[in-house]
Amino acid sequence: MTKLKISPFAPSAFSSLLPIPGFTMATAETGMKYKNRADLWVFHGCPGTQIAGVFTKNLCPGHPVVWSKKALNVQTGGPRLLIVNSGVANVFGGKKGKDAITKIALSCAKEFGVESNSVIFASTGIIGEALDASKIISHLPDINKNLSDAGWSKAAEAIMTTDTYPKCSSATATINGVPVRINGIAKGSGMIAPDMATMLSFVATDANLSEGVLQNLLNLIVQDTFNSITVDSDTSTSDTLLLMASCTAQHNKINDPSDARLQSFIEALRSVMMDLALQVVKDGEGISKFIKISIKGAVSNSSAKVIGLSVANSPLVKTAISGEDANWGRVVMAVGKSGEPAERDKLSIFMGPYAIAEGGSISKDYDEKKVSLYMQNSEIDLVVDLGLGTGEARLYTCDLTHDYISINTDYRS
Repeated sequence: MTKLKISPFAPSAFSSLLPIPGFTMATAETGMKYKNRADLWVFHGCPGTQIAGVFTKNLCPGHPVVWSKKALNVQTGGPRLLIVNSGVANVFGGKKGKDAITKIALSCAKEFGVESNSVIFASTGIIGEALDASKIISHLPDINKNLSDAGWSKAAEAIMTTDTYPKCSSATATINGVPVRINGIAKGSGMIAPDMATMLSFVATDANLSEGVLQNLLNLIVQDTFNSITVDSDTSTSDTLLLMASCTAQHNKINDPSDARLQSFIEALRSVMMDLALQVVKDGEGISKFIKISIKGAVSNSSAKVIGLSVANSPLVKTAISGEDANWGRVVMAVGKSGEPAERDKLSIFMGPYAIAEGGSISKDYDEKKVSLYMQNSEIDLVVDLGLGTGEARLYTCDLTHDYISINTDYRS
């Protein structure tokens, strides 16, 4: 496989995440696809743990997604278990792939004392290969012995595929005066598009919240975080985002998502999810530039988002920005092809602070030298004002480079 270049946006060091009461974890090297690195993460939640999730909308999902959707609905007061592996996505693996999930779940029930149908799975890697259950099952006893409340950095590394750096985030909040913590990790680099963004992400907290509250907050916040990023317009078969609460914090349980005591928590949760989502984009395969797209003046917010995605997913727009060319014609094309209301002669387009097009033609204030210099920046702000209404949206993407092609031409090698 092509040697991966570290993203220019990679942090200089991994931020250490403090333990969250009620959760323990461990990693292992199964050798299923990768050599000499951890590729299995087991996350254990104490009795009473509540879990919410959102998954890919791809109509050919992996066996882990199908199983986990059902597992979330299992009512159990006992401990909960999450099994995550990288290297093999367990998608399109036929009966063997489906049976592997059942075998691992039954083994987890014996080893960890959980209900087999409540075990949650997430897998990432090559599509078209079935999971080898034995390679996971054989490591469960050692993992059980090594469970600890530390290990977030190892977990973030274990779930990586073409990622060039592990992704993590944390925040603190208060609920009714009681401090609570939120930790999150994510993986994602290619096959990134909205409808759950294409990635795996796991967010944990000790807040004492009902499953209904968790699901409500997750559904709300995912829209302008993970569902507002794209790298290559491809929605994966394995997208999984989980929000897990150990409910160990010493405040009264909150059952209403509109409870005013949640304000601090909601802000902290949003910051963690946005941070993780942007880290995924900033590790987009072959990235050289991070692009923020702001759509204004659309007929509605939903229309603005469709237009923004059309621009963000355009290979011609992305390659132009990679080549540091402020090609406004490609932006106009991408707006028009979206199918949403747009009028050519009302469009205004800006690159950073510079107007480049308005009123159906090049801006009278356009300065090629200044805009060309701006396009050399590693972060680009592209603003499109449709001049039709008050709808707006913000999307995040990256450029499309030769390295993206190299990575994906020999992905299975």
